[in-house]
Amino acid sequence: MMLVSVNKQHFLILILLVFGQGLKAQIWTLQQCIDTARVQNKTIRIANNNAIMSGEKTRESKAYLFPRLTANGEYKYYFNLPYQLLPQSTFNPSAPESQFNAAQFGVPHNINANIQLFIPLYNPQISGRIEASKIGEEITALQGEKTEEQIYFETSNLYYNAQILKAQIVFIENNIINANQLLGNLKLLKKHLLATGTDEGKVALQLAQLSNQKTATQNKLLQVLNNLKFIIGLPANQNMDVENEINTPNPITYNNSPYIDSKLLFAQNKLLKTELKTLSRSRYLPSVNIIGMYGTTGFGYDKEPNQFLDFYPIGFTGLQISYPLFNGTVTMRKMNQKRLEISNNQLKSDWIQDQNSMRVSNLTLERSNALGSVETTKKQIELAQNIYSKTLLQQKQGTASLTDVLLADNALREAQQTNITAIIDYLKANLELKKITGNLE
Repeated sequence: MMLVSVNKQHFLILILLVFGQGLKAQIWTLQQCIDTARVQNKTIRIANNNAIMSGEKTRESKAYLFPRLTANGEYKYYFNLPYQLLPQSTFNPSAPESQFNAAQFGVPHNINANIQLFIPLYNPQISGRIEASKIGEEITALQGEKTEEQIYFETSNLYYNAQILKAQIVFIENNIINANQLLGNLKLLKKHLLATGTDEGKVALQLAQLSNQKTATQNKLLQVLNNLKFIIGLPANQNMDVENEINTPNPITYNNSPYIDSKLLFAQNKLLKTELKTLSRSRYLPSVNIIGMYGTTGFGYDKEPNQFLDFYPIGFTGLQISYPLFNGTVTMRKMNQKRLEISNNQLKSDWIQDQNSMRVSNLTLERSNALGSVETTKKQIELAQNIYSKTLLQQKQGTASLTDVLLADNALREAQQTNITAIIDYLKANLELKKITGNLE
């Protein structure tokens, strides 16, 4: 059974973060978002409830082994008493065989009251149900872990997206500063008749485009933050923000623990084998029960002159054995189906393992390449910014044209976009690699 537990310190921090919100947006770390999701995400809470229900189903299966005691009562009034055919030879030995007389037996009023006891000693289906429910409990726990891993993955992905959008906004703001400087230079040059109104219009258009791009990116950031608040279980009106610095740690080799899907397939394989074993047992082994009953039977007659109501005790105890002889090959067909399901389950498990090995290899290469691109593009941004600043200065001095400045500006933007793309590729590859190696925390 998987039950999420959070220590007291984390819980107190969570309470302060949720209820101590002010007008200013609070900066949340990725770990704080994950801890909050573990406590407040409704999907995880549903998974926890499913784990509890699975435990109850296991206890329900075991309860079928307990003795069952039932009280029964019955009253019947026969307005037509049942008939029975009696051989005539019963009363007349000289009567010929195969001749009968109809006779009614019993009295109109019949009352029965008893207590029945049923104790299962061995039942292959009950035993199989108990084993299957235990494995079902294990499967439910694994499904809960998978749910938690998926929430971790989605939370991390949204958090990284928010950080990347904030980095894009910073780049756009820097480009707006550069464009304003360029516009100021052009106005000064135009004043001295060294630039035209067309040049000034081009830069003004570029500045307006940057402003629109900033607004659009800010709106995307708000949408991502809203999604992040939803998945971690925060109210929509709570102010929150993410850290500015994007953490791109040096790549490490993760221990390749079993992937959660592989664990699920293994547990499902055990369940299928248990079901096959149960079918086999129910085909060849009997069910054995202790049965018992104690009560009373009453007979009544309400007509003159012999009115009466008499009760007589009745009771027995015994052993009941039920052995299946033939059920039309139904069980055999079910067993054949289970064998094919087990075979498919094993094939799927092997396929997932092969796929994961391939993905681990590819993602490791992708992550390594992306990290190299991150470092390279950082230097390219510095170089492009330096070139742009020098070109802007040259343009101010009249030794560089507006085209040169715009080309330098485009080179700077391309370097910035390449850097953002490289960071996205690295974070995505690293997160996927942690997921398929079973290292999501």
